[in-house]
Amino acid sequence: MSMLTKVTVFPDDISPVWAGDGSHLPEWFVSALKVPREEGYVEIDNAKVHYFRWGDRSKPKVLMTHGFLSHARCFAFIAPFLAEDYDVVAFDLAGMGDSEMRGQADPEARGREFVEIAEALNLFADGHKPTIVAHSFGSGAALTAVTQSPDHFSGLVICDLMVMRAELLEQYWNQRRSSPGSGDPDKPKRSYASYEEARKRYVLSPPQPVGEPFLLDYMAYHSMRRDGDNWTWKFSPEVFRRSNKSEEWLTIGQRLVNAPGRKTIVHGAKSQLFTKDSADYIRELGGGDIPIIAVPEARHHLMLDQPLAFVTALLSILHLWENK
Repeated sequence: MSMLTKVTVFPDDISPVWAGDGSHLPEWFVSALKVPREEGYVEIDNAKVHYFRWGDRSKPKVLMTHGFLSHARCFAFIAPFLAEDYDVVAFDLAGMGDSEMRGQADPEARGREFVEIAEALNLFADGHKPTIVAHSFGSGAALTAVTQSPDHFSGLVICDLMVMRAELLEQYWNQRRSSPGSGDPDKPKRSYASYEEARKRYVLSPPQPVGEPFLLDYMAYHSMRRDGDNWTWKFSPEVFRRSNKSEEWLTIGQRLVNAPGRKTIVHGAKSQLFTKDSADYIRELGGGDIPIIAVPEARHHLMLDQPLAFVTALLSILHLWENK
């Protein structure tokens, strides 16, 4: 296993392609992206894994990851607010963002990714146990990680993971006509003649308006790459080569309750995927001791709707756990 490290250059994130002259960007966002960070790759199983790192290496560890077909930059404007008190790593899951695909896309392999990146970056050194913060699909993978390796992590913050009763889940699937994350691994990625054409094809799943539209532009730009004179998506079609069985979603609530260690759920108060009934369902399954925090005015993609409120929730949880 070898490490390749590079230093982030600030203008790479504030690109005129999506931001114009940047005059409309709020100061908190611009300042967050100026917080010093390391950007690099670690090589795991002959594949490069992309990560960002902020903060003091001697501080408590936080390991963050994203939802399906997303990337670590969904935390690039969140993690800097944690950097004063924590050593924070955000990474791209295999086959997404700037990480190469490796191995299989099955749930067990996804769970192992957390230990692999933590070992590669020495997050376990000196007895440290990172706290995982994960969004949506990443939260499901994180539940697998803490179940596989319960002694490696100090806790898990589950951010808007889809949890529904069976009958509500069936209704949701009938509306969508497919389960989340479905796709054809043998279908080539689309290529677009211009960034503007590609940008029109970037949509959130589930579809929603966002509280901060400039953040959607930011995420869209970093979801794409140049392919010669054209633009295409960064993710690998191999990420769709997974079971994605309905049983996995039908049992996710019980898996969440049964997963070992400290857990807190943070969700959008207006989320379609984790609702007040989802919270009631978790309680009925035996999760009465799991704190559940709703971020007001946020939907599923809560970091794009209410980023500063989301930061406040995360800092509150982390500081509370530190003092216990």
